[in-house]
Amino acid sequence: METVEMNSVSLKRPHSEDDAANADEIKRQKISENSKTGSNSEQGVQTVTEQPDKSLLEDTKNEIIPGEEGEEQEDEELEDSDEDGDPESFADMMKHGLTESDVGITKFVSCHKGFSGILKERYSDFVVHEIGKDGRVSHLDDFTVPVDDEVNFEDPSEETFTVLSDEDKQRLEELQLLKNKETSVAIEVIEDTKEKRTVIHQAVKSLFPGLETKTEDRDGKKYIIAYHAAGKKALANPRKHSWPKSRGSYCHFVLYKENKDTMDAINVLSKFLRVKPNIFSYMGTKDKRAITVQEIAVLRITAQRLAHLNKCLMNFKLGNFSYKNHPLKLGELQGNHFTVVLRNITGTDDQIEQAMNSLREIGFINYYGMQRFGTTAVPTYQIGRAILQNNWNEVMDLILKPRPGAEKGYLVKCREEWAKTKDPAAALKKLPVKRCVEGQLLRGLLKYGMKNIISAFGIIPRNNRLMYIHSYQSYVWNNMVSKRIEEYGLKAVPGDLTLKGATAVHIEEGDVHNYTIHDVVMPLPGFDVIYPKHKIGEAYKEMLVADNLDINNMRHKIRDYSLSGAYRKIIIRPQNVSWEVVAYDDPRIPLFTTDLDKLEGKPLPVLPTDGKFRALKMEFSLPPSTYATMAIREVLKMDTSIKNQTQLNTTWLR
Repeated sequence: METVEMNSVSLKRPHSEDDAANADEIKRQKISENSKTGSNSEQGVQTVTEQPDKSLLEDTKNEIIPGEEGEEQEDEELEDSDEDGDPESFADMMKHGLTESDVGITKFVSCHKGFSGILKERYSDFVVHEIGKDGRVSHLDDFTVPVDDEVNFEDPSEETFTVLSDEDKQRLEELQLLKNKETSVAIEVIEDTKEKRTVIHQAVKSLFPGLETKTEDRDGKKYIIAYHAAGKKALANPRKHSWPKSRGSYCHFVLYKENKDTMDAINVLSKFLRVKPNIFSYMGTKDKRAITVQEIAVLRITAQRLAHLNKCLMNFKLGNFSYKNHPLKLGELQGNHFTVVLRNITGTDDQIEQAMNSLREIGFINYYGMQRFGTTAVPTYQIGRAILQNNWNEVMDLILKPRPGAEKGYLVKCREEWAKTKDPAAALKKLPVKRCVEGQLLRGLLKYGMKNIISAFGIIPRNNRLMYIHSYQSYVWNNMVSKRIEEYGLKAVPGDLTLKGATAVHIEEGDVHNYTIHDVVMPLPGFDVIYPKHKIGEAYKEMLVADNLDINNMRHKIRDYSLSGAYRKIIIRPQNVSWEVVAYDDPRIPLFTTDLDKLEGKPLPVLPTDGKFRALKMEFSLPPSTYATMAIREVLKMDTSIKNQTQLNTTWLR
């Protein structure tokens, strides 16, 4: 089955200075997508009626934001399984989606004139390098494997990875994971030499942690017998005695990945290594539609085993191996460095200069980006609000009820069945993907009953449940920061909040001259926070009262759903900002070299001095929990929502 992947979003900006004319002009603007379809090199124009990659407008951030409800990356084979014949185009369906104004994103801080550009025409136009807690930018620039001084330990040889047949590996994996009643697996030694037996012993122990081996004679033939050393405990704790004491327990490495998000990448690595994903750790998640470079740590897996994956996996490269005594922790990073290409730009050199100088000197409003709120007609913040209100019937209804807009066909059928029968078992039968949020909630209702929605909802993984209330916090914050900019502009005023260390304090009138807008923070609603002592403090209270919430009591009777407050800068000024305008003729050629290009010795792209198209190549660094799309929005002056983009055009380049 041929699939079409949606690869780019053109962020168009009208050129009329009249605001009313601008609104009409926006509707006439067009966007385009360039996509590869397997090895087919032919290109054409096609009207697409299916949903593009949800990561089109996602930018890379440093906090964990679980996938949207209903989205299961492990079930990619179902992505194109909708056969409902829905006549609506994707653009028509996305009329029910969110725009930036729906989630409080309404202001700009710069005064330059916006212009058009195509964001992520190729995923390689968006490159992210992680910045570690020591300020070092992660790069993939070394494939060598470190050598141990300890002579008693032998890393797996290359033959280790090939000596076992696929059938042997399947049987050993089932034994390792206790998937059958067998207590051992026998592998016949065809070429009976001590060297051959040693390699098989080593292969089993290296590739299947938790298994031990011994040699037995059976009917005149030699067999290697694999068996569990200590049941499930051995699987959870890989064989400690085979790991040198002088070597750190964690192998740290740089992961270079293309068009895969971090969790998907970890799942692939764990599958090929036959280990559980939870032995991997990292400092921040990176999104799918980009080339990203980040540090990963894994417990007691040798660099040699990891390096072998470079021969097996597409879209991944592992390198810069080292052994250390500690894992990595979420949030330890300083931020990310972005290299972004906006193709087919229309801005004049003067407009671009003004836009980029403003980004460097003033910055951008630190909004939570659109991916924080979902893409369907039921925003995630609405579910979060219902949780905080302790309105569990509404939580269930919002997650399971039919909704207009773009969704997979099996989800549509599941929702229709739920609306018709309110029978969890019947609705569950319509779901081939049981691990999506809807499936998890239905399983919970089946287990605990319709009168115990709280317990049923608790079956959903904790991060996904908390995603909803964090989305509500983000929704409030976006609305309040827009109101703050509208009311007081780009200067610090008495009553604003600023941070002194980890503590928020009010800016007093006599001291206001010591602060700029870059010092001002706004609270995310929760317990143990203070609010501005001016109109915006009152606006917080009014917004929460309208949502039937008490701003002075954000503790929930279920501890997990008690909102702890925090503070967030309202303006972010990117660091290390640079840019250049380049010309090109062919939209398929890269406009800069990646880490992998440099390792493989690929030359710099040769670009014409006077090409048919112009592109803006920009670089900048951002701190954790900030959104690169919001910086790009400020440069282009354009709504970045999928809804807005898909209304402009439904014709995409194949």
